[in-house]
Amino acid sequence: MLESLQQRRNLIYSLPTSGGKTLVAEIIILQELLCRQKDVLMILPYVAIVEEKVRGLSSFGIELGFLVEEYAGSKGRFPPIKRRKKKSLYIATIEKGHALVNSLIETERIDDLGLVVVDELHMLGEGSRGATLEMTLAKILYASKNTQIIGMSATLNNVGDLQKFLQAEYYTNNFRPVELKEYIKIRDTIYAVDSKTENGFTFSRLLNFKYSSNLEKADPDHIIALVTEVIPKYSCLIFCPTKKNCENVASMVCKYLKKEFRAHREKEKQDLIKNLKYIGNGSVCPVLKQTIPFGIAYHHSGLTNDERKSIEEAYSAGVLCLLACTATLAAGVNLPARRVILRAPYVANDFLKKHQYKQMIGRAGRAGIDSAGESILIVQEKDKHLVQDLINSPLENCYSSLLLELTKGMQTLLLSVVGLKIAVTYEEVNNFMCNTLLSVQKQLLSKERSLSEIIKDGLEKLIEKGLLKGRISEKDNNSKCTLTITPLGKATYKGSIDLAYCNLLYRELKKGLEGLILESNLHLLYLTTPYDTTSNCSPDWMIYLRQFNQLSGAEQKVADIVGVPESFITKKASGQAIRKNVDSAVVNRLYLSFVLYALLKETNIWSVSEKFNMSRGYVQNLLNSAASFASCVLRFCEELEEFWVYKALLTELTKQLTYCVKTELIPLMEVAGVLEARAKQLYNAGYKTLAHLANADPETLVKMIEHLSRRQAKQIVSSAKMLLSEKAEALQGEVEELLKVPTDIPETY
Repeated sequence: MLESLQQRRNLIYSLPTSGGKTLVAEIIILQELLCRQKDVLMILPYVAIVEEKVRGLSSFGIELGFLVEEYAGSKGRFPPIKRRKKKSLYIATIEKGHALVNSLIETERIDDLGLVVVDELHMLGEGSRGATLEMTLAKILYASKNTQIIGMSATLNNVGDLQKFLQAEYYTNNFRPVELKEYIKIRDTIYAVDSKTENGFTFSRLLNFKYSSNLEKADPDHIIALVTEVIPKYSCLIFCPTKKNCENVASMVCKYLKKEFRAHREKEKQDLIKNLKYIGNGSVCPVLKQTIPFGIAYHHSGLTNDERKSIEEAYSAGVLCLLACTATLAAGVNLPARRVILRAPYVANDFLKKHQYKQMIGRAGRAGIDSAGESILIVQEKDKHLVQDLINSPLENCYSSLLLELTKGMQTLLLSVVGLKIAVTYEEVNNFMCNTLLSVQKQLLSKERSLSEIIKDGLEKLIEKGLLKGRISEKDNNSKCTLTITPLGKATYKGSIDLAYCNLLYRELKKGLEGLILESNLHLLYLTTPYDTTSNCSPDWMIYLRQFNQLSGAEQKVADIVGVPESFITKKASGQAIRKNVDSAVVNRLYLSFVLYALLKETNIWSVSEKFNMSRGYVQNLLNSAASFASCVLRFCEELEEFWVYKALLTELTKQLTYCVKTELIPLMEVAGVLEARAKQLYNAGYKTLAHLANADPETLVKMIEHLSRRQAKQIVSSAKMLLSEKAEALQGEVEELLKVPTDIPETY
């Protein structure tokens, strides 16, 4: 591995979860920034992990003199500011990483990027996000000969394909600082997983916990017996198949725990409930109110960002000792435990995949804290043979998603390759495609169609949609015919707009120019409500009508303009038959823009979710995706001159959607890791600007702000210092640019 690094060859390395992958990556990143003086891009799978990493690495940046820039959700500048002295570490989600690489290729700065580190490289096989990651890496391989790529991954089965694709060396090791013992439980017997035996497990012990018949009914899977062996002294995670199941398990466990559990760190648990109440403007989830006194909580996407953060912090500090969570926790945040229990071998209704299993059990055993970690998978007799297969099988293979995801995969790639002038003839496009994982995995193609036929089809569709211009004909002499991108095509790939919706978005924005209603931001919100959220929304018609009736006359016009007449909503609410055909996607989209409109007015997720009878997590996720989509629509409009008017309007709206708080809190919330509740506390304590935070003393912060640990205080100050120096650096760069003497001043001779 060291040799590959020294010779700057591309590298894929896999270690078990908790085996120290990230530590290795961070050392290599620091070496690149400090010794080779090059910028670095780190691609991580989720927004939450990007934020966590930005917080964690900002203090290094401050001490060692490099910048840490966040590219996630609606954050990030394209192209990034060209820094004068300092090097930048860009920490990005998969989607923002792709947009960043596009902007560097377009401005001919891709060679400034010395290193790209991809965490969870096996995400290449996961749907549209995998396709986006494959496009990013293929472009870097093709456009820059000096950028080193390092991919980290769990152990992969077909790693040979990925090696070929990335032209990379491979390093693997089973080292794990803390030993992991795997068990499965059937009825009241625990078996140790042992690959050497014929059926994969050997008898380990019987559970010795006295169950009354009542308890046996409430807890047939003996979860209470399993958790009380470790909590409250040690921590424990229970992975459950569904969100509802998480809440049920948390409630059930605390009903049957002894009273002594309440006494463990009682004051801190009361503080946590108080804090959650403060976050929810007086509301606290009844389940959490019941479970937290016992040191138990649930964790899934139904929490708001603020709640999730409070629960994670309390668990890390040992105030909570048991979390019932969904699989997203395994992939999302770094919360390890002494024991991990898998409630059932399912995620929702699907049987567990090997990589999901590995990821969940990988959370067991904390380096530096536990001497060992253990995982227990609870199995029903009927699933026994499936679990045997799961335990003995290798990891799933990782296959290219470019073909599965047509508009987000193949077509997007072809459009941006022509747009960035990486390849401008049919022949060049074909050559470029040889750089993809898909071309390594030719077996994915059907017998009838070759890769070049698929490319030809894709290009023709793009020409048909008005995104590319040019001709592709069979005759050889014409394979050199140049393809060019249209303004709409350019706006689409630069805005990262899904090709399935780009023509619709264009038509709607165009129609908006004829009569945009600006009395409030409702009309703009409709235009920035993400198209892909409408399919899983079913409006409550009485609420729809009530919300509609509360709008002013001008705002009610918005519904009419977009195509939802008042008569339609009234008839739906009173259950009458409807003759006229109204587009359900538009109806749903308008309903969701009502939700966003209420959010921006009240800046309170709790009250809005009650008003619309939706879960608060759903409202939170809608807000996150609307902020992200608004920033994409803004970049789409920047490329089309006719939409100049939207630029100013959407810049402001994106900011409002990103933070969804009263304006005075926005400067504080730009700091990584400061969410609304924390921003309010800081503001009320007199820390009102970024400069206040950057110059704060962590010790004073700890004393003045409730529930703030020393570690968090230091991170907040470092992140604020980082953001301040990044903004100052950008302004100094502008000054230098302005004062530069032009070299081509006309002279008289």
